[in-house]
Amino acid sequence: MSDKIVPLISSGTKGPLGVLHLPRLWQKVSLEAAGKIADGYPGIGAGYDAMVIAGLGLDTEAVRAHITNDKPTYTQFEAWVKGQEGAKLDDASIGELNASIEGYNHDDETRQGILSSNGLPDGEPKDAINLNNLDDWLEFHSAEIA
Repeated sequence: MSDKIVPLISSGTKGPLGVLHLPRLWQKVSLEAAGKIADGYPGIGAGYDAMVIAGLGLDTEAVRAHITNDKPTYTQFEAWVKGQEGAKLDDASIGELNASIEGYNHDDETRQGILSSNGLPDGEPKDAINLNNLDDWLEFHSAEIA
Protein backbone atom coordinates (compact mmCIF):
# COMPACT_ATOMS: atom_id res chain seq x y z
CA MET A 1 0.00 0.00 0.00
CA SER A 2 1.08 3.50 -0.75
CA ASP A 3 1.60 6.30 1.76
CA LYS A 4 0.47 8.67 -0.98
CA ILE A 5 -3.24 9.20 -1.63
CA VAL A 6 -4.98 9.22 -4.99
CA PRO A 7 -7.60 11.99 -4.87
CA LEU A 8 -10.98 10.33 -5.32
CA ILE A 9 -13.35 13.30 -5.12
CA SER A 10 -14.67 13.59 -8.68
CA SER A 11 -14.53 16.81 -10.66
CA GLY A 12 -18.26 16.19 -11.07
CA THR A 13 -18.83 16.79 -7.35
CA LYS A 14 -20.17 20.11 -6.02
CA GLY A 15 -20.08 21.46 -2.49
CA PRO A 16 -22.70 23.76 -0.94
CA LEU A 17 -21.59 26.68 -3.17
CA GLY A 18 -22.60 24.57 -6.18
CA VAL A 19 -19.22 24.75 -7.93
CA LEU A 20 -18.08 21.64 -9.78
CA HIS A 21 -14.51 20.49 -9.07
CA LEU A 22 -14.02 22.85 -6.10
CA PRO A 23 -14.09 19.97 -3.56
CA ARG A 24 -11.49 18.07 -5.61
CA LEU A 25 -9.28 21.16 -5.85
CA TRP A 26 -9.43 21.53 -2.06
CA GLN A 27 -8.60 17.84 -1.59
CA LYS A 28 -5.65 17.90 -3.98
CA VAL A 29 -4.07 21.02 -2.48
CA SER A 30 -4.69 19.68 1.03
CA LEU A 31 -2.98 16.39 0.16
CA GLU A 32 -0.09 18.21 -1.51
CA ALA A 33 0.38 20.42 1.56
CA ALA A 34 0.51 17.32 3.76
CA GLY A 35 3.01 15.60 1.43
CA LYS A 36 0.46 12.88 0.74
CA ILE A 37 -0.71 13.46 -2.85
CA ALA A 38 -0.07 10.53 -5.19
CA ASP A 39 2.71 10.92 -7.71
CA GLY A 40 1.55 12.47 -10.96
CA TYR A 41 -1.18 14.57 -9.37
CA PRO A 42 -0.54 18.31 -9.11
CA GLY A 43 -2.00 20.25 -6.21
CA ILE A 44 -3.04 22.94 -8.67
CA GLY A 45 -2.80 21.94 -12.30
CA ALA A 46 -3.42 23.66 -15.61
CA GLY A 47 -6.78 22.00 -16.33
CA TYR A 48 -9.90 22.09 -14.17
CA ASP A 49 -7.95 23.57 -11.24
CA ALA A 50 -6.96 26.63 -13.26
CA MET A 51 -10.46 26.86 -14.78
CA VAL A 52 -12.12 26.92 -11.35
CA ILE A 53 -9.70 29.41 -9.83
CA ALA A 54 -10.01 31.77 -12.81
CA GLY A 55 -13.75 31.22 -13.15
CA LEU A 56 -14.30 32.20 -9.52
CA GLY A 57 -11.97 35.18 -9.79
CA LEU A 58 -9.53 33.82 -7.20
CA ASP A 59 -5.76 34.14 -6.96
CA THR A 60 -3.90 30.86 -7.42
CA GLU A 61 -1.23 31.54 -4.84
CA ALA A 62 -3.76 32.81 -2.30
CA VAL A 63 -5.73 29.56 -2.70
CA ARG A 64 -2.59 27.47 -2.27
CA ALA A 65 -1.37 29.52 0.72
CA HIS A 66 -4.72 29.41 2.51
CA ILE A 67 -5.11 25.65 2.18
CA THR A 68 -1.44 24.97 2.95
CA ASN A 69 -1.15 27.28 5.95
CA ASP A 70 -4.63 27.10 7.48
CA LYS A 71 -5.56 23.48 6.67
CA PRO A 72 -9.29 24.30 6.41
CA THR A 73 -12.08 21.75 6.28
CA TYR A 74 -13.98 21.89 3.02
CA THR A 75 -16.74 24.10 4.38
CA GLN A 76 -14.14 26.40 5.95
CA PHE A 77 -12.49 26.64 2.52
CA GLU A 78 -15.80 27.58 0.90
CA ALA A 79 -16.32 30.25 3.57
CA TRP A 80 -12.87 31.63 2.73
CA VAL A 81 -13.76 31.65 -1.00
CA LYS A 82 -16.92 33.62 -0.19
CA GLY A 83 -14.82 36.18 1.66
CA GLN A 84 -12.43 36.85 -1.21
CA GLU A 85 -12.75 40.31 -2.72
CA GLY A 86 -13.86 40.07 -6.33
CA ALA A 87 -14.93 36.42 -6.10
CA LYS A 88 -17.47 35.63 -8.82
CA LEU A 89 -20.08 33.59 -6.98
CA ASP A 90 -23.29 34.76 -8.64
CA ASP A 91 -25.52 32.15 -10.27
CA ALA A 92 -24.54 33.18 -13.81
CA SER A 93 -20.79 32.93 -13.15
CA ILE A 94 -21.10 29.57 -11.39
CA GLY A 95 -23.42 28.27 -14.12
CA GLU A 96 -20.97 29.31 -16.84
CA LEU A 97 -18.05 27.72 -14.98
CA ASN A 98 -19.94 24.47 -14.35
CA ALA A 99 -21.01 24.30 -18.01
CA SER A 100 -17.40 24.72 -19.12
CA ILE A 101 -16.31 21.88 -16.81
CA GLU A 102 -19.12 19.57 -17.92
CA GLY A 103 -18.47 20.39 -21.57
CA TYR A 104 -14.72 19.82 -21.53
CA ASN A 105 -13.50 16.80 -23.50
CA HIS A 106 -9.97 15.41 -23.54
CA ASP A 107 -8.12 15.20 -26.82
CA ASP A 108 -8.38 11.89 -28.71
CA GLU A 109 -4.97 10.63 -27.57
CA THR A 110 -5.75 11.21 -23.88
CA ARG A 111 -9.21 9.65 -24.18
CA GLN A 112 -7.86 6.60 -26.01
CA GLY A 113 -5.05 6.17 -23.48
CA ILE A 114 -7.38 6.25 -20.48
CA LEU A 115 -9.89 3.88 -22.08
CA SER A 116 -7.15 1.50 -23.23
CA SER A 117 -5.53 1.46 -19.77
CA ASN A 118 -8.91 0.45 -18.38
CA GLY A 119 -9.37 -2.32 -20.96
CA LEU A 120 -12.11 -0.43 -22.78
CA PRO A 121 -12.47 0.17 -26.50
CA ASP A 122 -12.27 3.68 -27.91
CA GLY A 123 -15.62 5.39 -27.58
CA GLU A 124 -17.53 6.47 -24.49
CA PRO A 125 -17.12 8.27 -22.23
CA LYS A 126 -15.75 11.27 -24.08
CA ASP A 127 -16.09 13.88 -21.33
CA ALA A 128 -13.10 14.64 -19.14
CA ILE A 129 -14.99 14.26 -15.85
CA ASN A 130 -15.82 10.60 -16.45
CA LEU A 131 -12.51 9.81 -18.12
CA ASN A 132 -10.67 11.32 -15.15
CA ASN A 133 -12.82 9.21 -12.81
CA LEU A 134 -11.75 6.06 -14.67
CA ASP A 135 -8.12 7.17 -14.49
CA ASP A 136 -8.34 7.90 -10.74
CA TRP A 137 -10.02 4.59 -9.99
CA LEU A 138 -7.37 2.68 -11.91
CA GLU A 139 -4.58 4.61 -10.12
CA PHE A 140 -6.27 3.92 -6.76
CA HIS A 141 -6.56 0.21 -7.55
CA SER A 142 -2.91 0.01 -8.62
CA ALA A 143 -1.68 1.84 -5.53
CA GLU A 144 -3.94 0.34 -2.86
CA ILE A 145 -5.52 -2.92 -4.01
CA ALA A 146 -3.41 -4.75 -6.60
